[in-house]
Amino acid sequence: MTRAQQLQRKLDATATRVQGMALPQGAGWANDARQDALSRLLSMGLPEGRDEYWRWTRPDTLTVQDAPQAAVFHVDETPMFDAIDRLKIVFVDGVFDAEASDDLTGENLEVMRLSDALATDIHWAAELYGKIEIKSQVPVQRPLAAMNTAFATDGVVIRATGKVARPVNLIYLHGSETSDAILHHVIKLDAGAELTVLENGPAAARFNKVMEIDVADGASFHHVRTQGRDHERRAVTHLLATIGKESLFKSFTMTANGVLTRNEVYLEINGDDSMAHVAGAAMGDGAFHHDDTVFITHDAERGESRQVFKKVLRNGAKGIFQGKILVKDGAQKTDGYQISQALLLDEDSQFLAKPELEIYADDVICSHGSTVGAIDETALFYMQSRGVGRKEATNLLTLAFLNEAIEEIEDEAISADILSRLEGWLSRHGR
Repeated sequence: MTRAQQLQRKLDATATRVQGMALPQGAGWANDARQDALSRLLSMGLPEGRDEYWRWTRPDTLTVQDAPQAAVFHVDETPMFDAIDRLKIVFVDGVFDAEASDDLTGENLEVMRLSDALATDIHWAAELYGKIEIKSQVPVQRPLAAMNTAFATDGVVIRATGKVARPVNLIYLHGSETSDAILHHVIKLDAGAELTVLENGPAAARFNKVMEIDVADGASFHHVRTQGRDHERRAVTHLLATIGKESLFKSFTMTANGVLTRNEVYLEINGDDSMAHVAGAAMGDGAFHHDDTVFITHDAERGESRQVFKKVLRNGAKGIFQGKILVKDGAQKTDGYQISQALLLDEDSQFLAKPELEIYADDVICSHGSTVGAIDETALFYMQSRGVGRKEATNLLTLAFLNEAIEEIEDEAISADILSRLEGWLSRHGR
């Protein structure tokens, strides 16, 4: 089969997949954005294993008509972020739950349900909905993000007009074994604003989420999310952001369990003297497949970016990291750092990495690295010789390995909670 024939087969399969899926209706601008996204999806096709950035992650269960079933996992553990004063926005199987959510108001904060915003003729979201997603399609196509823009029926639009004291907590509850959720969030930070967004919960049997974020000049955006609990869940998420002058963007993700998780990140630094940090800590056991695919573009001077990803894998678990730093012509004094590391706790697990640098400016500091290894037996022997049991010593060394990623969280209370959750996971899954 020729390449042209392969592409045509892919496009035909995509057209068949979306046939009968009605585009949600809203205001004229929203309908145009959805139609444009659908047209782009049909022209690029849904992902296949032959695609360069999907060769290590099979996309078929993310694209088939019906979501594979995923058992709902019940635990007695205290919900994440429960001790934090926050504004709670709850979704159950991808549908907004008004009764379980707090009043959607706050100082320096505007929050509206996505369907309501997209039905409004004049709304600030018209400038952003689908717009950053379009940018993220070059040079790497993200067809599942385009599919999300076209068909998402729920989510929230959030605007920070100043410093928002309480974090906004997006909580995703999973109640049906066959739920198939598509959520789209749009977040806008005005100049000088500050906002923290927390996310947690398994969401659905299959979950497709897009979060578009516009960080204006002098603004600060903090993002912490946890993915876990229901092991049979499948998810693809897209964190897409543009970052203005003298601004800060920081995101951390903790993942534990999940038969398939792919987290895509696209960050575009457009303003001078800005900082973008994205980090993740993943822990998997057995039928666990975790993929971080990150693309950061520097298109301004004196920008700083960090990518710090750590994975702990055992019993045949598989981890993927694909990360790229693109420094455009004129983005002088760029400082880009990228590290991806895996700790394999047995010989059956696997870590695959593809770190990339593409630089068109001559006055930059950029580095990348990727390592994979086992527990340091010398350090393990040292600790055991001083009375620490092998399991406890292994757990302590594992937490030390993950710590560089966890340190990216600025809030000490949140980072301590994350560390505690990881310690609990290790205790439950230890040998």
